[in-house]
Amino acid sequence: MAADSSFDVVSKVDRQEVDNALNQASKEIAQRYDFKGVGASVAWSGESILLVANSSERVLAVLDVLETKLIKRGISLKSLDVGDREPKPSGKEYRLTATVKEGLSSEVAKKLAKILRDEGPKTVKAQIQGDELRVTSKSRDDLQVAISLLKGADVDAALQFVNYR
Repeated sequence: MAADSSFDVVSKVDRQEVDNALNQASKEIAQRYDFKGVGASVAWSGESILLVANSSERVLAVLDVLETKLIKRGISLKSLDVGDREPKPSGKEYRLTATVKEGLSSEVAKKLAKILRDEGPKTVKAQIQGDELRVTSKSRDDLQVAISLLKGADVDAALQFVNYR
């Protein structure tokens, strides 16, 4: 009797790549002419990213620069949670905080499991384990079908497939 094959669905972000993208965005903001004299900056603030400028339009432009750098570094924008995208006034400046999301939320994991149950091959079983989803099957071909099905799923998380055995 053959052992079951499996893989894990996770949502992880390489913190070093986020840090590199943040540093690149900070350098570009310091050098660009349209950001001169507006007090624009982007930096870590604890576990979140703080974007600052003297007008709400400039804060959104700083966000655009950051998002561009994240994309160039191969980080999905689904892992960046900006909230309502409306900069908050704080004294003479406007601020916007963004957080980097990691791990599958229980809602996303349940949605993925439901997709596999409804549309996936019958031999595929999905099991939620903390902030990841373990998918098992006797057939590796069915697991490949499950991966392609999950890649096409419209969920609010950047998905990676690891531990394929």
